[in-house]
Amino acid sequence: MEIGIPKETKDQEFRVGLTPNSVRVLSAQNHLVFVETNAGLGSGFSDQDYLQAGAKIVAGPEEAWSKKLIVKVKEPLASEYKYITKEQILFTYLHLAADRPLTECLVSSGVTAIAYETVELADGRLPLLTPMSIIAGRLSVQFGARYLEKQQGGRGVLLGGIPGVRPGRVVIIGGGVVGTEAARIAVGMGAKVQIIDIDLDRLSYLESVFGSRVELLYSSAPQIEEVVPDADLLIGAVLVVGRKAPILVNRDLVSKMRAGSVIVDVAVDQGGCVETLHVTSHTNPTYVEEGVVHFGVPNMPGAVPETASQALNNSTLPYTLKLANYGLDALDKDPVLAKGLNVKNGQIIHPAVQELFTDL
Repeated sequence: MEIGIPKETKDQEFRVGLTPNSVRVLSAQNHLVFVETNAGLGSGFSDQDYLQAGAKIVAGPEEAWSKKLIVKVKEPLASEYKYITKEQILFTYLHLAADRPLTECLVSSGVTAIAYETVELADGRLPLLTPMSIIAGRLSVQFGARYLEKQQGGRGVLLGGIPGVRPGRVVIIGGGVVGTEAARIAVGMGAKVQIIDIDLDRLSYLESVFGSRVELLYSSAPQIEEVVPDADLLIGAVLVVGRKAPILVNRDLVSKMRAGSVIVDVAVDQGGCVETLHVTSHTNPTYVEEGVVHFGVPNMPGAVPETASQALNNSTLPYTLKLANYGLDALDKDPVLAKGLNVKNGQIIHPAVQELFTDL
């Protein structure tokens, strides 16, 4: 099969859909990989690296997008909609719940669109979302600590504190992969950490991981209202597969946080769980609302592309191979991959996306 790897166009998105190692595996099975020139440069991979792995380098997006299987990292932007056709299989992160224009484009084009974030194992785990969730969770604290610095607009709080001065308080809403990894870094920095989650089994698991180092709280509106105002760093880590994240922190509650506190909402690519937070970019990552610094970059792992591209490929390559080897028959052969199918032949397939866009 012919596979196209366009260069990512999202602001400061330096990840790449396939690494040279992945290209080498695909080439060994007689697939032809066409990589847009410099697509891997931000991740540390030169065109020469891809040539040595067996790829062909193409000059622009038109040729990369003209292939049967398109493998990307982030969802197509409006400037790329013109390249999407019925003959293609698009394999990438989509996050359609928060993106009606893209959903409309995929439906009208007739493309087969498979989303990394809804590929789901029988036990509910999300194998293609997990590696980026790990990275985003860890980065959320890293970024949060940075924007708490006074020069960055924050309160001037050191998360770890020092002897004689209390540490910063980190409140994490959601105890899944993102929340767990955020807590891991925050605890390591010496912060006082609270995780709020609605799943008691998950809270029990987190107790086995963190013991008494993290305060574990059952999620309810009164509980959220109690802890959020005291947070120096609030991290949104809510995930509902395929759906928009519920708003759990409203504007009134944000207004009760201390001036210069920071909110990092990792759920922003699914709409976010904080009412006052909207999508930002690596170029302009923050803004101040109700006196609080808001960070809403939806592609946080793009900040560490060398790590992120390799981590993503470790997970996606087996599924990319199945699509390359079997085409759409791969969806019948692999029920896990089939869960990732969001749009096909002008119809929305994924139930959660269907519920949101009933008029399409």
